[in-house]
Amino acid sequence: MSKTIMIVDDEPSILRSLGGALEDEGYRILTASDGLRALKKIEEEPPDLVLLDIWMPGMDGIDTLKRLRAQYAGIPVIMISGHGSIETAVTATKLGAFDFIEKPLSLEKTLVTVQNALSFRQLNDDNLILRQKAERHHRLTGTSPAIQRLRETIERVAPTQATVLIVGENGTGKELVARAIHQLSPRSNRPLVEVNCAAIPEELIESELFGHEKGAFTGANERRRGRFDLASNGTLFLDEIGDMSLKTQAKILRILQEQRFERVGGTATMQVDVRIIAATNKDLAQEIKDGRFREDLYYRLNVIPVQVPPLRERREDIPLLVAEFLKEAAIDSRLKQKRITERAIEIIVRQPWPGNVRELRNLIERLVILVPADVVDVHHLAECFPLATPDTPESALDQPTFRQARTEFERQYLRRKLAEHNWNISQTAEAIGLERSHLHRKIRSYGVEPQAETS
Repeated sequence: MSKTIMIVDDEPSILRSLGGALEDEGYRILTASDGLRALKKIEEEPPDLVLLDIWMPGMDGIDTLKRLRAQYAGIPVIMISGHGSIETAVTATKLGAFDFIEKPLSLEKTLVTVQNALSFRQLNDDNLILRQKAERHHRLTGTSPAIQRLRETIERVAPTQATVLIVGENGTGKELVARAIHQLSPRSNRPLVEVNCAAIPEELIESELFGHEKGAFTGANERRRGRFDLASNGTLFLDEIGDMSLKTQAKILRILQEQRFERVGGTATMQVDVRIIAATNKDLAQEIKDGRFREDLYYRLNVIPVQVPPLRERREDIPLLVAEFLKEAAIDSRLKQKRITERAIEIIVRQPWPGNVRELRNLIERLVILVPADVVDVHHLAECFPLATPDTPESALDQPTFRQARTEFERQYLRRKLAEHNWNISQTAEAIGLERSHLHRKIRSYGVEPQAETS
């Protein structure tokens, strides 16, 4: 689509010659003979760029520029004048003009300036989109009491320098919470450096965290800065810290105590100022009992504990999340935004969501891409979401006898409760008030097979 350029000049010859030259370059041209007419036309159809003469009867170019900056800050303005001076150019630049060119106009210079101004606008637009996307991904969506308490905790914790330990199941949004804390902290203009402790091999994690000197090991061909070094004066987010080895835990503990470290293969001590935010989906108290996590490190990290609620404890937020994910998926996939029926929402809200918000996001993205209709309904969930099909508890109401209805209800009830507790037999039995052996008999009787049975 061709860009639209408005030329504002009281000389008809300039409007004709400059307009014709720009049209030959593929631009769409709007013209106005004074500032007031230009502002009226811009209100009806904002252009991508304005070429604005300074000396005009009525509202001159400088006053028009002031109005444009106040009302249409995103439109770049190039000032043109036959009576240019350094003072005038400086004034226009201070008021926000992109550039200043003098009459008689050089076509070559004008075209280069126009292209630069349009590229500058495109860059600003792209940056705005990226900022909006970043803000969107840092936002905690929901109005439930659980999410409101989480927001309040973040707002209290963020301005401090305290170490934070974020605890929650997989997919609940622990990384989102860490980013929100960083963004609201005094360190927000410094880096947030992330480390996934579970994804880095044991033999490489020290080098990743602390960096290494040239020749420290085979393949270390040059000095490399580590994540602690890169995060200096900012925030280091240690995700899945429960998966870190005891050896590395000891080194992390020293850094937390002294804010100093040595690179692998080096002897020089590096001083850093880093705020630590850690996260885990594990029960660290149990990990300590089992000898897999250092108790002293736990107490260092657990200065401010932050619990992220699972989705099943904030079901009232699911419709808001679905609406947000529908919009995001449409934008990211460049597809028309879809709607979802109330009945389909009701079914989605009732599900156990063992994968939490991440699982819900994936489902909505799948529906946006795979469903050809503009409206997602219950029958579409049958293809993408097996738990929403006749496998739901309501199917018990369709049974011909009371005994069959009760059997079907119990089958679906047990399947849902097992899913809510990640198919852990002991936890499910305790939650629903059954003996473990009784629950086992029910599972065998109804043919409900847990995905992973844990003793």
